[in-house]
Amino acid sequence: MDPTKQLASYLVSSRLADVPADVRHEAHRALVNIVGCSLGGAREPAVEIAMRALGPYSGKPEARVLGRAERFDPLLASLLNGIASHVHDYDDTTPSNYIHPSSPVASALFAHASVHPVTGADFLHAFILGVETVTRVGDATYPAHYEAGWHSTGSIGVFGAAAAIGKLLGLPLQNMVWAIGLAATQGAGLREMFGSMGKAFHPGRSAQAGHLAALLAREGFTSGEFPLEGPRGFAAVTAREHDLAKLTRGLGTEFTFLGNTYKPFPCGIVIHPTIDACMQLAAGRKLGAEEIAAVRLRVAPLVLDLCSKKQISKGLEGKFSVFHAAAIGLVRGRAGLREFTDETANDPDVKIVREQRVTATADPGVAEDAVRVEVELANGEHLEKTVDHAIGNLGRPMTDRELEEKFHDQAVLAIPADAVDHALALCWKLGELDDMRRLIDAAVPAEG
Repeated sequence: MDPTKQLASYLVSSRLADVPADVRHEAHRALVNIVGCSLGGAREPAVEIAMRALGPYSGKPEARVLGRAERFDPLLASLLNGIASHVHDYDDTTPSNYIHPSSPVASALFAHASVHPVTGADFLHAFILGVETVTRVGDATYPAHYEAGWHSTGSIGVFGAAAAIGKLLGLPLQNMVWAIGLAATQGAGLREMFGSMGKAFHPGRSAQAGHLAALLAREGFTSGEFPLEGPRGFAAVTAREHDLAKLTRGLGTEFTFLGNTYKPFPCGIVIHPTIDACMQLAAGRKLGAEEIAAVRLRVAPLVLDLCSKKQISKGLEGKFSVFHAAAIGLVRGRAGLREFTDETANDPDVKIVREQRVTATADPGVAEDAVRVEVELANGEHLEKTVDHAIGNLGRPMTDRELEEKFHDQAVLAIPADAVDHALALCWKLGELDDMRRLIDAAVPAEG
């Protein structure tokens, strides 16, 4: 069977009962994380601008957006959910391909489930299948696809949204193939957008495009039959080298979902080791710019490929600056949402350390979740720290309790504090809900 058809066949025939308990628990963790991220970003300027620009063109206003009182049509709600959930760059990441898988998948699912009755079990199953699809297409085309300049969360996230919505719609095999094909021909997103609102647009657009693909396929709108493996299909066109065996190997028995990770810091995952190490070095002391003579980093080559910005003025740019990461870790001793604001990017102490004290060397011997840091203080003291596995990565995963704390910190930005615990509890028992609108209603502020 051809890879696209084999994947589609699995999506159509899969049952939640066949998904192992540890995968279902990991899916709940991912949903706790992404709902929190959606609430945390719901009132950011990027969301407001998108609502202002596109709201007047929305269809029937019946779909909810997490963290917002307004209603839009389901396709626009998918877009807005996606922007909100990724705008802080705080969502999950699969280290095998650097995709943020939950954002495009969950964003479409929540928009759909806010209008149509969907049980928690069906939602959970569709979410698992969507993330599995994203990760497998990502693994099959990584690293060539990413190295070419594609932002895979946008260009590949669309497959997960199409698969997930297609599953909820009960698409038969042929229609699921078409949904995958219509997703493939919409896949887009450029890494050049990093450090701007355009990056958060990618998972929003992939959620919207995947949702649209499934709706079209349901009505019989056709696509090519070999969208992934064809000679002019997605893999051949967007990845100079690819391995489509990774797309289907172990389908239904080996779940890539277990390779997902959650961010303790709202920025690019490859600078987390630097933040982690510098925070540890700064623990128990306050370091001003005048106390720091030099900071020397040894990082994986990918870090400088993605995050070499030093002269920055915007908080969004700081999310992709290893120099900013070192500066906030040492000067602030923390890396929360406030450390990636315009104000912090222009803080004199942070700016001096970032621009004048920190140097970084690419070292192929340093793993992508590791770093070596040397700090020379003005008083002659030398500090050193090596981090082999940054917190939040597979070697040091965030605990359920840490995910709950992260949820609280973000959710209070969009819904009343006394409603946060209720929304969180519903996330953890999502698979048992008779109607997903119970959770969605808990995750939006009162209308009017």
